[in-house]
Amino acid sequence: MKTKKNLILLGMMGAGKSTIGSLISKKLNTKFIDTDKVIEKDIKMTISDIFESKGEIFFRNMEQKVIVKLLNTPNAVIALGGGSFLNEEIRKIIILKHHSFWLNWETTTLLNRIKKNKKRPIASNSSNISLINLIEKRAKIYSKADIKINCEKMTKKQIVKKIIQLYENFKT
Repeated sequence: MKTKKNLILLGMMGAGKSTIGSLISKKLNTKFIDTDKVIEKDIKMTISDIFESKGEIFFRNMEQKVIVKLLNTPNAVIALGGGSFLNEEIRKIIILKHHSFWLNWETTTLLNRIKKNKKRPIASNSSNISLINLIEKRAKIYSKADIKINCEKMTKKQIVKKIIQLYENFKT
């Protein structure tokens, strides 16, 4: 990796940030950080358990502390949790100091992925309408990323290749 700026992946839960991020880091031979995994390790609880026992406010405060610290890691590929980029402080740091990529999918694809996974605390008891509203609301903020990757009809390999090409085209 030539640049010192980190490659940040953001998007809805189920967008594939962890999978794509891991593949990119292997290709670039650099460190991969999944922020949700770091939080789970630090607190010794799953994200779902944190939401259930300590609440979303506790989780979001912890998420901010952890991610702000992790953003100082040099030469890393970082996959954010679905709600992380909504945090103004996190978003400002990423916009100013890193290269961000929004993994965008059609709403129906995201709904199918979210509903299949029972580990998603915000989605587990939500109706399709409320999830669609959440996807639309978050998309407005995700659109502030440097690059929007329309992932529909692309394989993982194609997504990884496209992100690496775009990332390597950044000057710094």
